[in-house]
Parts: sequence; structure tokens; C-alpha cells
Amino acid sequence: MAVGDYHLPYTSTPFEGPEKLLEIWFAHSPARVPDAHAPKNGRIGLRNVPKQVWEDMLDIVKCKVLSVIEGEETDAYLLSESSLFVFPHRIILKTCGTTLNLLGLPRILEIAHKFASLPSVYRCFYSRKSFMFPERQLGPHREWKDEVSFLDAIFPNGAAYTVGKVNGDHWLLYLTTPGQSGVNGETAPSSPNSFSLSPLQSENGEENETNQTLQNVETDTPFTQDYTIEILMSNLSHKARESFFLALPVQDAPSESPSVIGRTLSSTIGISDLFPPHLTTSDAYAFDPCGYSSNALLKWGDGIEDGHGGEGYYTIHVTPEEGWSYASFECNVPLSTSPSSSAKDIPDLHTLIRRVVDIFQPGRLSLTLFISNANNNNAEEDEGETAVEAAQRTFKSALTAQRPVSCSSGDSVTGDGSQENARILYKRTDKINYQFGGYNLAFASFEFR
Repeated sequence: MAVGDYHLPYTSTPFEGPEKLLEIWFAHSPARVPDAHAPKNGRIGLRNVPKQVWEDMLDIVKCKVLSVIEGEETDAYLLSESSLFVFPHRIILKTCGTTLNLLGLPRILEIAHKFASLPSVYRCFYSRKSFMFPERQLGPHREWKDEVSFLDAIFPNGAAYTVGKVNGDHWLLYLTTPGQSGVNGETAPSSPNSFSLSPLQSENGEENETNQTLQNVETDTPFTQDYTIEILMSNLSHKARESFFLALPVQDAPSESPSVIGRTLSSTIGISDLFPPHLTTSDAYAFDPCGYSSNALLKWGDGIEDGHGGEGYYTIHVTPEEGWSYASFECNVPLSTSPSSSAKDIPDLHTLIRRVVDIFQPGRLSLTLFISNANNNNAEEDEGETAVEAAQRTFKSALTAQRPVSCSSGDSVTGDGSQENARILYKRTDKINYQFGGYNLAFASFEFR
């Protein structure tokens, strides 16, 4: 629910919950940004860009900053329409409604060049679920082919994919592969607004194999797997939706800000317990008259199989109105497909999926795991289970096994909102695995039985 929709009735103009997700990497890792060894107040790369500069870019996109939490490695902006995450070497812009996400891309490229001396793009990803109301979109977002054309005008090495049923729930992806312009495979974009960016001089211009390029980059820093899990949910149960409508308008409860109400709601319905609270720094916002957004920064490392740790994030956005109810969960902390040993640990993937689905009780959902393929390649060589195969197995076991589910009030709830000794049970309607240059995807769709 957007800030601009504050005073609309609950059943007014439909709101597009599914988000547009733009992720731009300007370097392979934080260690490769130009000022990596000369931090300013502990900040390097894109994290030195002033807040006002990001806010001006977001004016183009048609959304506003509500609040921000600053971590050790990441800045998490909560927006009027979703979220912005800023890392030293990359940026993630996730926006819903009729925002003009891609129109912010040329300005982002200018900002990276001017404020962080990052003139080239290592990789770019753009993805979204199929829209509920595509006819309401604006600019290049009216049709997928227009979005692809917009991106192709900037990047010479992009590829577009449709994953899932074209006449049902599906997921759309555009990605670039590391180019040949720079020493680390960067690509110098050409902007539709005709600003020029100078590529780095190539020291290995003869290298043609994308996988080989990836392996040669960053030999001086440990490799951390790139991992993103999304759970995209629609047709939320009546009981789940109720929590996201304010009992009183904010103006009638002046002692409680939208942020305070949002944090209280997070605790009440279990969002605060998705990950161990002692590892989580969270932010939340409850919209008037309805809707919810939250960002969280996560310390991780304990309980993670590969032993590499750091600071990750998760983000949740909820549009609760009947007829177009939608909730999304996204997280970049690698989750084990083996059971966690303790409640103090980062949850395993199976546990996390159940926790999220228990809160929102969707009638339909799609899950995507997008993961760099180093582990997959090793598993294939050893004839073992790949990461995407393990994820598909976990998706199914988490969602198709019968079990009782209780809401926060203690009453069990079925998919249609009725209270009884419920058993949440889904059937899988799609299972698709993809291999891209350097990445693998597990996609699955489920419906409530």
C-alpha cells in the first residue's frame, strides 16, 4: 500500500503488489570498489553517496524514503513503495504499484560514476512476477517487451527469460553477463539519455568464457555465494489480511507513529521471530488505512554450512485488500537445506518457508531461489544433489506435508479464513530449474488444496 493512497477507501482503485526488482552490481565484491582501502567514516563505495542524492533519484521512480537503518555493510531504506538497499558495490531497488523503477536506472549509473568512481556495471538483474493489473502500468513497464527494449538500449549483453506459465503465474528475468570491457568483466553501459561512461582498460580482452572470467575475478578475497530467496504470495487468507488494517486512523492515535505501529505488528504476528532477534536489526511501517512494509539487516554465519558470514537482509511488503491481496518476502542470507540445530541459529530453508507461509496463509504462491552456481558445478562434478535440486525438494516438503497451523490468536486457520483444526496443504503446480551464465534458478508454484 502506497503513502499516496492513504485516504482511499479499502476497495478503491486496485493496487499492484508484485514488485519490480532491479539489482545492479558495479563490482564483483566490496573489495573491488576504488576506495576500498580508504573508507570515510567506515563507509566505502556507494555507501558514501549522500542520502539526498538517492532521494532525488527516487523522485524519478515516483516513491519516497520513509526511514533508513544503517548497518556495518548495508544501508536499508524503507520506501513508500517497497525498499532500497545500498551496498558498497551494488544497489537493489525494489518498487511496487505503478512506480517507474527502470527510469531510475540511468540516474543510478550517473550516481555510481560521479560519487563512487564506478563507471562500469559488472552485472545487472531485473525481475518481477507477472502483474495483476498490467494495464495500469506506466512508461516501459506496460509490457515485458518494452522493459526488455529499455534495458537492451543500455546493456549490450543482456538476455530476457520468462519462467512459468505465460497464461498463469510466471516470473520474468533480465540479466547481463560480465562483459569484456574491463579487467574484471565490467560492461560500460550506453544510456538512452546519452550520457557517456568510460570503460576501464581491459587487461584480458581475449577472455571469452563467462565462467572462466568469474573464476579469475577476486582471487584476493574469499568467495561468498550470491543467494536470493523470494516467496511471492497472493490470495491471502481473511484472517491473515485482518492484521494489516489499522484499527484506528493514524491521526486518531497521535502517540503512535506508523513506524511504532509497524514494529508492534511485526512482533504480534511473528515477523520479528522469522530470524533470531539477537541477530536482527529491523525497521517497519504500517500504512493508513492498510498495508505494511519492513526491512531487516541480519548478522549471519553461525549455522551456515559454508562457514562464511556477514550482513544480509530480508524485506517484506504486504497489500492486504481483498481482490488483490499480496505479500512478498525476500532474503539474501544463504539458508541450509539441512535442519538447524538450535532456535538461536539462522533457520533452515524448510523452517523459514513454513514460518512465512504460516503468517500470510496464501491461496497461491511462487518461490524462486536464484543462486550463483559454484556449488551447483561442484555437486554436478561429484554427481551429488545440486543447490537448486535441494531447494526444490525443500519447497515441496515444506508446503505439501499435512500439519496444523495456528495464527497469533491461537485459533487454527484454513486457507479461506475459517477457524477450525486446520491443516495447511498445498499442491505444486510448477517446478522449473534454469541454468544461466554464472547462476542457477529454482522456480516453483503452489496452490492451496
